[in-house]
Amino acid sequence: MYKLAGEERFLLWAVCSIQLQVLCDKSGEKLLLLAEGFLKKHIASHSMHEPEALMVYISLLEQESKYNDALEVLSGDLGSLLMIEVDKLRIQGRLLARANDYSAAVDVYKKILELSPDDWECFLHYLGCLLEDDSIWKYFDNIDQIHPTKHIECKFSHLTEEMFDSRISSASDLVQKLQRDNENSNLRGPYLAELEIEKRKFLFGKKNENKLLESLLQYFLKFGHLACYASDVEAYLQVLSPNKKAEFVGMLVKNSDSFSESATKVLGQTTTILKVQELTGNIFELPVDEIEASAVKLAKLYCQNLSLSKDLDPQESMFGEELLSLISNMLVQLFWRTRDFGYLAEAIMVLELGLTIRGHVWQYKILLLHIYSYIGALPLAFERYKALDVKNILTETVSHHILRQMLESPMWVDLSNLLKDYLKFMDDHLRESADLTFLAYRHRNYSKVIEFVLFKQRLQHSNQYQAARVEAAVLQLKQNADSVEEEERILENLKSGVQLVELSNDIGSKTLRFNEDMQTRPWWTPCPEKNYLLGPFEEISYCPKEDVKDDREENMKRAIQRKSLLPRMIYLSIQCTSTALKESAETNGSGGDVKICGELKCLLDEYTKMLGCSLNDAVEMITGISQGVRTSESLGSNLVDWLNFAVFWNAWSLSSHEHWHVLNSLFERLILDRVRSMGSLDMSSCYSDVQVLIQIVTEPLAWHSLIIQACTRSSLPSGKKKKKNQHSDQLSSSPMSQAIKDSIHSLCSTIQEVSSWLLNQLNHQEDEQVERFLSTLKRDEDAAGGPGQILGVLESFIASSEESEVGNRIFQALKSWNTADTARKTVMAQQIVLREFLQICESKRKLLETLKQQMSHV
Repeated sequence: MYKLAGEERFLLWAVCSIQLQVLCDKSGEKLLLLAEGFLKKHIASHSMHEPEALMVYISLLEQESKYNDALEVLSGDLGSLLMIEVDKLRIQGRLLARANDYSAAVDVYKKILELSPDDWECFLHYLGCLLEDDSIWKYFDNIDQIHPTKHIECKFSHLTEEMFDSRISSASDLVQKLQRDNENSNLRGPYLAELEIEKRKFLFGKKNENKLLESLLQYFLKFGHLACYASDVEAYLQVLSPNKKAEFVGMLVKNSDSFSESATKVLGQTTTILKVQELTGNIFELPVDEIEASAVKLAKLYCQNLSLSKDLDPQESMFGEELLSLISNMLVQLFWRTRDFGYLAEAIMVLELGLTIRGHVWQYKILLLHIYSYIGALPLAFERYKALDVKNILTETVSHHILRQMLESPMWVDLSNLLKDYLKFMDDHLRESADLTFLAYRHRNYSKVIEFVLFKQRLQHSNQYQAARVEAAVLQLKQNADSVEEEERILENLKSGVQLVELSNDIGSKTLRFNEDMQTRPWWTPCPEKNYLLGPFEEISYCPKEDVKDDREENMKRAIQRKSLLPRMIYLSIQCTSTALKESAETNGSGGDVKICGELKCLLDEYTKMLGCSLNDAVEMITGISQGVRTSESLGSNLVDWLNFAVFWNAWSLSSHEHWHVLNSLFERLILDRVRSMGSLDMSSCYSDVQVLIQIVTEPLAWHSLIIQACTRSSLPSGKKKKKNQHSDQLSSSPMSQAIKDSIHSLCSTIQEVSSWLLNQLNHQEDEQVERFLSTLKRDEDAAGGPGQILGVLESFIASSEESEVGNRIFQALKSWNTADTARKTVMAQQIVLREFLQICESKRKLLETLKQQMSHV
């Protein structure tokens, strides 16, 4: 098209396409020379006329590491296409630094800082060039907007102490000049730069922690009232020793007397001190009574300052609304330490009050979502998730808050809708990305072309996308597991599970991308697979919002791959039944078609490798547990996966009575032990055990019942009467027929135990459960501590509040808040989950009773 029309845009399309080919395939560098040749020839004959065209040319030269050539282009006539001086200087500084001309780059970055003193990225580049440290470019090349790291590597080994001192002194002089020139402004950059310099000194070996503490304190006195203070200084707090972190918190508290007279600033600084305590882990080391006292103090502070927000629009953030999040975090920690449910109930009440006053605070919704999930009030958790109004790309970055809990719940309708909405967005975006790319081409926005293509690639490799595709298929199988005919229809649509096996193989060679925004998660669950509340209290020196991406990748890959094999193994297991029964009746053989059984054994081999052991070791493991030689703790967090393996291992060798017995014993031990351990415990105290039971009943037990259905179908007489009677007699006397009957009987009694526990929970009157929930918040007047203190502060304030003081909107919200209503909603949500699970159990029990009756005729 360029040859025909001679238009610049067609040439740039071609160049961009070449760049993308090299970027995506990580090969074909010679193509870049071809693209460069095209552009040079075009410039020689037609020059260039658009800034975007120049940016493409420079980016191409950078991709080839021809930094000096790019500098020549930028300083030549074509450079005049860039009209904004600062933008031009940024490109120049970057090119000089990449070309290792650090002294020239330093001068350029100085100019930028004089023009734009709050440009933090520019200061980091300036400091990197001054110290001849190229690690800064590695950081900015690989920067992840979804998971930005606070830590930047620094290299100093090439500098002598004298060189370092001289250069860091130059940086300090520049920073002081910037501070003087912008003394009356609210720019944070020049003051944050001072902290960065002190940190570099510290990392070089000049460990003057007191100087860094003093700089942090001065930054607090100037900007401590801002909500961003804690995130600003997080990286600098991390380099301090635990003792110095505690000392810094003490310094902040001590200097609280010098706070501003402005009520809003005092509120902001007080909030900041608490956030710093969370960041440093200081709050985890305080005694229980001190944490309670701090929470009460914050509750009083929140009430005292509520009047500051009386004239604000409901859409505007209220003064001190972060205090309720901090209080709830403290209450959750108190629960973790004491196991007193009252603290969790109080956290719910505090956050629900916050939402009643202002329903737009997403932090409250996320905290409530996770607390409700922990205590088994999934409908309310899902309601809070929907209230986040998650749309478009947020379905990829935010749905991790609820997806795992829903996958482990009996709320299949809501889960199905969640997966459908997520997959629809992903599939639509991947389908439409070509149109977006073409649109960017048409509008000559070539940087967007590359951005769109790389973004599509990132979504295609999303771990959550791969997992959702598999889970959507498995959910269909779970929903229809009571009918082998329906299951066969679904498997037919899934091409007998072959598609998902191919997906499993494909995932093994891919690098999965983690697009979830983990920074929005509460401290007690830094990733979906981790929840500190499920274990004993442990003192932690740093609030664990660590980047867990690297640790998760291999585990996620294996989990997705294991699940991808399930549909195919279900299909093969069903196919094995007819030939296994025939051989059992006629020859007492090993059972099953050789080809089908061979493929099933291969998949079992793969499955056990993903569990981290060989097939023989896996058999030894489940046999040991069934015999009581090993405990279920040996299975770790993959208990359901091990049970799935046991089910398909039995299907592979159906004629072995011993294998049936091992599987029956496994189900009995793993289910009944858990039911007995729960005893008469309240749902709020044992929901993690209920989750495991839900998974066992809806996956391995469901698959096993499917295999029994297929066996029963094959066992029932068919065809001519004479042949039918002979076949029936042979089957009724076969060991396999007896093994099937024994298994049905065992599963019936086991599932009945689960149903009985659920009925016992549901038989409690709703009012009785609400009263029990509220009783955890009631305190004796003589009691020194315990739950209910914050609630007492809030209720006293509400009772005495005046409309003129807090404004009509807040006043009406306060009067409408009702703890009994919140307790009732929570209890009802828990009961919905139990009823849904009971319905599934009863469905399984009725199926097994029908199968028992059918087998009695064999």
